[in-house]
Amino acid sequence: MKEFNHSSSYSCQKGLSRSVIEYISACKQEPDWMRSWRLAAYEQFNSLPLPTWGVDLSALDVADICFYSKPFQEQAHSWQEVPEEIKDTFEKLGIPQAEQYALAGVSAQYESEVLYENLKESWRAQGVIFCSMDHAVKSYPDIVQKYIGSIVPCHDNKFAALNSAVWSGGTFIYVPENVTVELPVQAYFRIQAERMGQFERTLIIADKGSRVHYIEGCSAPLYSTQALHSAVVEICVAAKARVRYTTIQNWSTNVYNLVTKRAHVAADGYMEWIDGNFGSCATMKYPCMVLQGDRAQGYMMSLAVSGASQHQHTGGKIIHRGSSTHATIISKSLCHSGGIASYVGSINVERGAADARTHVQCDTLLLDERSKATSSPYLNVAMSDARIGHEASVSSLDETQMAYLASRGIDTAVARVLLVNGFVSDFVNELPMEYALELNRLILLEMDKSIG
Repeated sequence: MKEFNHSSSYSCQKGLSRSVIEYISACKQEPDWMRSWRLAAYEQFNSLPLPTWGVDLSALDVADICFYSKPFQEQAHSWQEVPEEIKDTFEKLGIPQAEQYALAGVSAQYESEVLYENLKESWRAQGVIFCSMDHAVKSYPDIVQKYIGSIVPCHDNKFAALNSAVWSGGTFIYVPENVTVELPVQAYFRIQAERMGQFERTLIIADKGSRVHYIEGCSAPLYSTQALHSAVVEICVAAKARVRYTTIQNWSTNVYNLVTKRAHVAADGYMEWIDGNFGSCATMKYPCMVLQGDRAQGYMMSLAVSGASQHQHTGGKIIHRGSSTHATIISKSLCHSGGIASYVGSINVERGAADARTHVQCDTLLLDERSKATSSPYLNVAMSDARIGHEASVSSLDETQMAYLASRGIDTAVARVLLVNGFVSDFVNELPMEYALELNRLILLEMDKSIG
């Protein structure tokens, strides 16, 4: 079963089977309950169909994917302990600088395993837990068993089942009652090898009255062969708690990015998704908020950038269960070089959810005539007093504004960048400074591609 190669300490054979799952569990020295949970999820994966809607997944070959790779022997607890080759990669990505400039915690994942994590001692002293999911399974089994799969069950969809069967790494956060983590907690995930799958599992539990902001970044180098990223994120927002989840994903164009993210929000709780998507050949991602308690609220701001041979199939889902629950979804899409952006939104107001309100705003900017955009809202409203609004717009660069900028001596390429930056400014304004700067650089790279 074990294969050794130049880039990993060890990895499993390609393809998915019961023996591969048992191998992953054995490598991690997991308890029997987790091994059984994985195997049950594997049976669900085999029984569930591949999605036939959304993006075209016909070229995705699961048999050609390596589902587990460990590029180092032991987890490092300080930056100095990280192997030099891996350290060089993350230094180029800014991981040490991010921690230095006032992030509360940093966790970095390379291939399947978390290799480095740190948390400010002041938060640890207040009972905040920030560690890899692998560590949490062993050190906090009662909490993990209670919550894992409770928000995104194995049978939810085929790729949630796949993640449940082969998950590795990811983040576990627990914030005790009435504790506020004043600075963001960060994790970074990277796929380095060819034909590699990454399946991190994230579980965030914010107890009553607590607050936390979690930031996640993802990337992969470009290879000619396919890679798969299939993550699951589960967030429990207790009564009067507040959670913000920010992610900037910049996958290379050989990556299939197929993700399930969901939060349950209790009474007077507040959940925010800030979701940016660059790269990948295909993305399917629809963060969901289940507003379970009375007066629970949610806010979702997303940006999808799609270029040549890319399809960003993204959106959001709101489920109103409690009374007086309110939510807002703002979606921005930018398409160039024949890229495709599809917004899929689902609003469900269940019986008994009085005074439910949701507003959806979906805007797309097309930079050429080959690019395409669609908006597909789905509404299922069981209460007559619900107030649900959806508005969508598709536009190109304004010729009047371009002419005005040209009259002021501004070059056409610079003018295009200025107008695009104005279009995405609402999203950029939601980011911490260092991430806003990084996103602006990514926008500049995309504009260079659009010009050719």
